[in-house]
This record gives sequence, C-alpha cells and structure tokens, in this order.
Amino acid sequence: MERRPGLLIWFLPAWLLLCLSAQAYGHTGAQALDQGWEYRWGDSPFTADGVPEWVLEDAPEQWHAIDFPSNPPGRDGRRHAWFRITLPEGEWQAPVLYIYSVDIIVQVWFRGQKLYQYGHFDAEGQGAFEGWPWHAIELPAGYENEPIYFRVYSNYTDIGLWGEVAILDKPDLILNILNTSMESLVIAGVSILIALISLVFAATQTDRRGFASIALFALASAVMLVAESQASLLIAYQPLMWDYLAAGSYYLIPVAMALLLEQWLRQPGSRLLNWIWKLHLVFLCGALGLPLAGWLDLSSTFPVFDGLFLVSLLLMGVVAIRHYRSLSREQQVILVAYGLYAGLLVADMAVAHGVVPWERIPVSWGALAFSVAVVSVSIRQYSRAHKDLAALNLSLERQVAERTARAEALALREQDRARQLLLESHKARKLADVISDLQDCKGVTQGLDALVRSLPALCQPMRGAFYRRVAPDRFERVSRWGGADADFPDILGGDTPVPLPTESEWAVPGRATGDGPSRPVVHCFWLNVESASAGSVTEGILLVQPEPGLEAPQAVGLSQTLASLQQFLDKIGITLSGILLREDLARFSYEDALTGLRNRRYFDELFHHESAVAQRSGHALSLLMVDIDHFKSFNDTYGHEAGDQVLRLVASLLREQFRESDTVCRYGGEEFVVMMPRASLGEALDKAEALRGSIARVPVMDKGVDLGRITISVGVATWPESTEVFASLLRESDAALYRAKSEGRNRVVAAAVPEL
Repeated sequence: MERRPGLLIWFLPAWLLLCLSAQAYGHTGAQALDQGWEYRWGDSPFTADGVPEWVLEDAPEQWHAIDFPSNPPGRDGRRHAWFRITLPEGEWQAPVLYIYSVDIIVQVWFRGQKLYQYGHFDAEGQGAFEGWPWHAIELPAGYENEPIYFRVYSNYTDIGLWGEVAILDKPDLILNILNTSMESLVIAGVSILIALISLVFAATQTDRRGFASIALFALASAVMLVAESQASLLIAYQPLMWDYLAAGSYYLIPVAMALLLEQWLRQPGSRLLNWIWKLHLVFLCGALGLPLAGWLDLSSTFPVFDGLFLVSLLLMGVVAIRHYRSLSREQQVILVAYGLYAGLLVADMAVAHGVVPWERIPVSWGALAFSVAVVSVSIRQYSRAHKDLAALNLSLERQVAERTARAEALALREQDRARQLLLESHKARKLADVISDLQDCKGVTQGLDALVRSLPALCQPMRGAFYRRVAPDRFERVSRWGGADADFPDILGGDTPVPLPTESEWAVPGRATGDGPSRPVVHCFWLNVESASAGSVTEGILLVQPEPGLEAPQAVGLSQTLASLQQFLDKIGITLSGILLREDLARFSYEDALTGLRNRRYFDELFHHESAVAQRSGHALSLLMVDIDHFKSFNDTYGHEAGDQVLRLVASLLREQFRESDTVCRYGGEEFVVMMPRASLGEALDKAEALRGSIARVPVMDKGVDLGRITISVGVATWPESTEVFASLLRESDAALYRAKSEGRNRVVAAAVPEL
C-alpha cells in the first residue's frame, strides 16, 4: 500500500502525455515560403516621398539568392539587411502572411507602399528591441506573382526572419496558434500543479530545501512555457512583457536545477553546484535589471546566458556522471530525466542560434518528465531518510580517506612544482632578453632568426623543432633540438599535413597500446603575427615532445611548461606584429590608398635618384604628365564615388600600358606622372598615344551603369632632347600638358625641343 501514491504520480502524467501525443495535429493548409528568397546588405536610400528606392527598382545584380531570409553570409558587423520574394499564387479567402519571429525590427513594403511595420525606425534606420512576437500581415488583393520586400534592422547576433514563413487564411491563423501552443499550455498547467504540491510538502516536511527547489523549477518551467507559447499574445498583446517573463523564468531554470542537484548529490561536486546557482542568480538580477533601467536591450542578454547555461549544463552533467554509479536507482532516474531535459534545451539553443535548421523542439516534454521524476523520487526518498543518513556517514569516512590520500599526493607534487618554478623563472628571464633583442630587429625575418636561436632554452626540458613559412600552406624546418630526425619531418604541408594547435595537455607516460607502450604526445603551437594588410598570418610552427620515460610527478611540470610556451609565443607574436606594423607604415607612406599607385612623395625621391643615374650613364629619361579631361565636371555630375571609379580605371590602364622598369605615380588629384628610364622622346610619345587611345575606348561603369567614356591629355618631356637641365624636366612636361589642354584636350603634346 505504501507504493500506491508513487505509482499514481507516475501513472497520471503518463496517461496525460499519451492523450496529448494521440491528439491529431490540425492541418491549416498553410503554404510555406521556403524557396525563391533573395537578400541585399545595407539600407536603401529613400525618395522625397519617403519610399525606399530599392523597392522601385529591380536591380537583379544587387540581390543574391538565399535558402531562407535569415543570417546571410558576409555580415561583418552590418545591422541592415533587405529580403524579398515573389509571392506565389493561392486560393485564399483572407490571405495572411505569417512570420514566426523577426530579429529584431522590420518594415514590409509592397508595390511601393509600406504594408506593415513592427518596431520604431529612427532617422538612421535603427531601433531598439521591442520583443519577439509572431507577425500576421494581411495581403492585399492581387498580390500573386508580385515581389514583397522586408527591411530589417538588428544589433542582435541574428538578423532577418526566423522560424516559419507561410501564407494562410486569417481564420486558420488563430487555430494554428492555438494548436501549436496547446501542448505547452497543458504541460504548463501540470507543472503549476506539481509546484503547488511541492510547496505543500516544503511547508510540512523536514526536507524543505529539496521540495522548494522542485517547486521553483516547476514554476519557472510553467511560466517559461506560457510566455514562450504563441498563444500568450492572444491573452495580452504585450510582446516585451512576455519576453521579460520568458527570460526571467528561463534564467531561473539553472538556479533550480543546480539547487536540486546540490540537494541530491551530497558529494564534493556540490560546491561547484553551489557556485553555479549563485552565479546564475546574480546573472538573472543583472540581465533583467539593466534592460529595465534602459542600459541595454533584453535581447543582448540571451546569447550571453546561452553560453553560460551551456557551460553550466556541461559542468552539472560532469558532476552527475561522475557520481552516477554511487547513486540510488531513484536518483539515477532523476539524472536520466535531467539529461533528457538538458539535451532538449541544448537542441533549442542550437535552433535559436542557427546552428541547426529551424525545428520545433519539444522542451515542454522534457520539463514535464523532469518534474514528474523529481517529485516521484522525492516522495520515495522521504520514506527512507534513515538509510540515507547511514549512507552519508559512510560517505564522509570515505571522503576523509580520499582527502588524506590527496594530501600526500599534493605534498609530492609541491616538491616537483618548486623545481619547476626555478626553471620557469630562468626561462622568464630568457624570454625578456629575447623580446629585448626582437625589439632591436629591423624586420620580421631578422626577428625570427633571433627567435630560432633562443628556442632550445625556452623549451626546456622538451625536445622539438621550429618551422618557418615558405608558402601559404607549407612550412620548412629550420631548427631542431633533442630527439631524432624521424620525430619531426623536414616539411609540413603537402604530403605531411600541417597540424592544428593543441592545448597544453600531458599524455600519461607508458600507457599500453596494442603495439606496446605509448610514446609521448607531440604538441603543436602556432606563431601568429598580425599584419595591417594581410591580417593574422602563421609565420612559424613549433613542435615539442616530452622526453620518454618521465615519472608521473614530472608530468605536472611539463604541463606547466606547455602552458608557459603558449604564453611565450603569444608575447613574441605581439612583438613581431609591432615590427611588421613598422614595415607596413613605411610602405604605406609611399602608396596612394585609392589607386594603389605610388604617391608624389615616392616620385620626388625616385626622380632625384633616376636623374643622377641618367646623368652618370648618359641614358635618356622621359616624363609623362597625364591629366583626366573635365574630371571636375564628371565628379560634380556623377558624384565622388563615380569619380573615384574613374581614378581607379585610369590607374589600372596605366599599369597595363607601361613596362616594369617604368614608374607610375599619382601626382595629385586627377594628375598622374610616368617616369620612363632609357626611353627616348619618340618612344615616350608612342606609349602616351597608346595610353590615350586605350582610355578613350573603355567605358566608365559604376554599379552596373555606363557613365560614358573619358579622355586624357598628356604632356611629354625627355632629357636631354627636351631640355638639358634635369631640374626643368618636370616643368617642361607640365608645360606640354598645359598646351595639350589649351589646344582642345584628348591629345598628346611633346615639350618644345630647344634650338641648337
């Protein structure tokens, strides 16, 4: 007779679950929009009437196909995106476009008219988070085969539409909402009943904390299920209020779970569980308080919580699995239910963050199974409290013995740690010397050479090898110390793949395998250097391997050595990045950012050098001054962006027309200068004429629009044919350019040859 209440608690919810699962899922005849979507990054300019220009033009080259209107590739921090789709035909009485959710605010445009808006867009097209409701957009008559546009702003991790997008009749929409929410509402009711029963037990029994934890978990699950159900907006259309309720209850779940596991698992792991629920409680207060104070959006707290919750789930799972065999059968049932619920929560996180395709995850079933399991086991555990007390005494004695053994092992490890500290101190001084030497180096190559010489001392007591990058995916060994050649290949890349970085972990020495004792693990570290132009580049790879046959206490020291090696390489990488930055700055000072050509500063220095070379050797030196005709008028007509396109076009054609020995520079504004060593006046004129003709034939394209053609005027001067004075060569070519422009432009004019 004592088992009847427990059996009833198992039977009643099980019967309810079977009834729910047997209920047929109502078919509303919705037509899913899961094909034909296109996206476009950025925000559209608006006409004087306030209509986005992007909805008035087709511009197919600016739109890109996407499977679903969410998280297009190449976001790179952008917060505005547009999506569009051509609406299909369908036989509807009152068609409604249904959207499960949007991140985070949206405008819908159809036939140049704003059809729908959720959220407030300011003058810059931005807005604050106002909740995640579902959207029902009534479609006008004759919508078939017409494009509909979605303007989306999001400062959240996701951007775009989320979940389901479908067309259905308006009366079917409410049925669909109720049908999909019924399961969560029923299970929420059951969870509230369990919470009330647990509160009664907490008020009348001695194990108040355990029953209070159950009540907290059941109540939080119930509120979360109701708040996250789509039917909640039918109760009160306050999306932000429901999102606050959903967030608060969602953030309470790990608090209740950790409290409950701490109550059941009276083991050393309970201290970790205690920290977990306290940490989540602090997060709950901050995550709700800061948005209510207006300091941040509620939406920004969800990704942070999901990451924290995932770590907490893993830690709680590790604690539970470690003590699984020592638990009673009832407690094992709780852990199985916890695992089921945790798995559903993780799956729901994966869907929410787009890791897996969107799908409805039955989190409510996991909540109900977990609640029923903990209540059933709690009642059974209450009848056997005296047995638990006896088991607790035995557990305490076992813990004392384990702690005594750990204390003895700790003493041995402390001796080894002292020796390791001396070695690390020596290596720290060596690292300081290495970094000091690197700071005196003039280039990355010189710095890497200095590093290679110091690596054997920094890696003590491990043997290893260092590899330098010789190609994008190929590294060549430049240094090796200790061990045999077979341990470290000559080349990484190609036949021998480049290993990935490994953490500083120690494989237990002497572990037996099928082929005999295992060998020490080879650890890999990458030396990454930051470049202003190329970003992060792996310039070197360090492979290290412990000497075989080390004792177990020495493994602790080696683990610390591996950790310090990573820190050493990070500091060295930062130092080398500074050296590379200096090199980049020196290069950028001679380069024009818009065209990629050399700038006037570079020309002035090189012209002085080439003049001296030409004068010593007696070889000719020609200068071409190039000016784009009517550039200011073109710039005023089509805008600076189109003008920049013209400058890049001319620069590209200049590179194609001239020899590698020639130097092409942007002299300033729309003027370019070409220096041609060993080129006579006739050769320079031929090159200039060829350049003028090629530019005149190429149309200027900007965003797919043909802006016509441009022309150039060129002035050519050669030493010694045009002038015998180097100082006047530039002036002569400039004067020839002036004559070319005054004579009608679009022509090549040579400097006047002086009379003998």
